[in-house]
Amino acid sequence: MRQTWAILLDAYRELNARKLFWLTMILSALVVMAFGLVGINEKGLKLVVWDVESPVVNTKLFTPGEFYKMVYVGFGIQFWLGWVATILGLVSTASMIPDFVSGGSIELTLSKPIGRLRLFLTKYLGGLIFTAAQVFVFSLASFLVIGIRGGAWEPGLFWAVPIIVLLFSYLYAVSALVGLVTRSTIAAVLLTLLVWFLSFGVHSTEQVMLGWRVQRELETASGEKRLATQQDELKNLEASAKPAGTGEAGEEHAESKSSRDLERKREQIVKTERDLAEVRASTENAGKWHMMAFAVKTALPKTSETVDLLRRTLVKSAALKVSEEHDAPDVLPFGRPKFPVTLKSFQERVMEVQNTRSVWWIIGTSLGFEAVVLGIAALIFCRRDF
Repeated sequence: MRQTWAILLDAYRELNARKLFWLTMILSALVVMAFGLVGINEKGLKLVVWDVESPVVNTKLFTPGEFYKMVYVGFGIQFWLGWVATILGLVSTASMIPDFVSGGSIELTLSKPIGRLRLFLTKYLGGLIFTAAQVFVFSLASFLVIGIRGGAWEPGLFWAVPIIVLLFSYLYAVSALVGLVTRSTIAAVLLTLLVWFLSFGVHSTEQVMLGWRVQRELETASGEKRLATQQDELKNLEASAKPAGTGEAGEEHAESKSSRDLERKREQIVKTERDLAEVRASTENAGKWHMMAFAVKTALPKTSETVDLLRRTLVKSAALKVSEEHDAPDVLPFGRPKFPVTLKSFQERVMEVQNTRSVWWIIGTSLGFEAVVLGIAALIFCRRDF
């Protein structure tokens, strides 16, 4: 155990000696400082001593606590922690494994009574220290700003530490493997970013396929409802139709009108059945494509959805207002529907499907990917003759 702590301490000292480590810490502090310099009042925003009038952001619509939480969710999580801080962490730690296996220090370490597997995993764990420290500093500073400036003390902000470290661990596993195989820091950074963007691309594709599938499913349900209504109307018309053979002009006119109504309704039913058949075929096709995209996504790390776990927690705890959507069937993302579908019902259905994906699926499958990558790297490390 003492040897493990010694290696972790050595990893921390190595990070501490890097200028990028402190640069990242300073950047995090500056970001939160800028965050704290922005205020809100009855007229709008207050930038240090300057007032900026805003009809959409003021204390009449949001409390200071809600305002700071929204900024933290929109900028702090989605942009800074989800992208910038993670990239800086990858750049800062990418050289740890390559330097260790190619700088001559590994021979000295291997000469000590410590197992290779424990040595590799301890080095890997040491790389996570950087992100943990960085995110903790950012979360602590944000906690103080939101509490002091917004009057809302939210311990839930510290959930950012384990969640962002978890996100970083998916990517750092790839960086460790590539760095071990190539002994190149540049290759480790570039290939890790490539895997990250691939994961993001698959996630975006799956979301598009999901939207396509949901819209077609809603169109199918709407079409089936319309068809059932038209068939009921046809039965009512047939039941109320006058029997043939009457000689009076008024009855003949009524019979002629009834026949035209029956013919028109039958034509409507034929057109609805044809349109419904096309929509059903499109729904089946969308379902197949979405299933394939979902299968690929399951095998990859869920970087976007892992970050979204933190956003969901903050949005829920902040009780943020959600703007109401108006019915707009002509602005759906996948073309004008053949049968009535509202944008609101489309968004609600997509959100419902996304919420059925459990935290255990998001994290579990991502950790499975990480375990496979780390397993391959550990196997190479244990068997390689340095």
